[in-house]
Amino acid sequence: LSTANIGTTLPAVNISENDNDLVIEMAAPGMNKKDFKVEINDNQLHIGYNHEAKNETNEQNHWRREFSFESFDRYFTLPAIVERDKIAATYTDGILRISVPKKEEARKKPAKSIEIK
Repeated sequence: LSTANIGTTLPAVNISENDNDLVIEMAAPGMNKKDFKVEINDNQLHIGYNHEAKNETNEQNHWRREFSFESFDRYFTLPAIVERDKIAATYTDGILRISVPKKEEARKKPAKSIEIK
């Protein structure tokens, strides 16, 4: 059973936008929060994962093992409209969620009624 190309893909990512934020969600089930590294350098957001593989003495004799990421790195170029100092990350139920707030001037403003004189 060959597993040469298994597990070499990167976790799937969804990127969405609402009125106030850009939201990056990464599917990362079974990973440990402490093994993630989220950094910003200039306008590059880096999401890294590095899990130290342990040689367990009582490990099962696997015929095939496909779901173990030991490390990966993803990079995203952020637009100039973001507040880089207010980026926040959470990891809940296997989803790494990064909220990237927009600058005030880039946020969608509510409609304003203009009086006709």
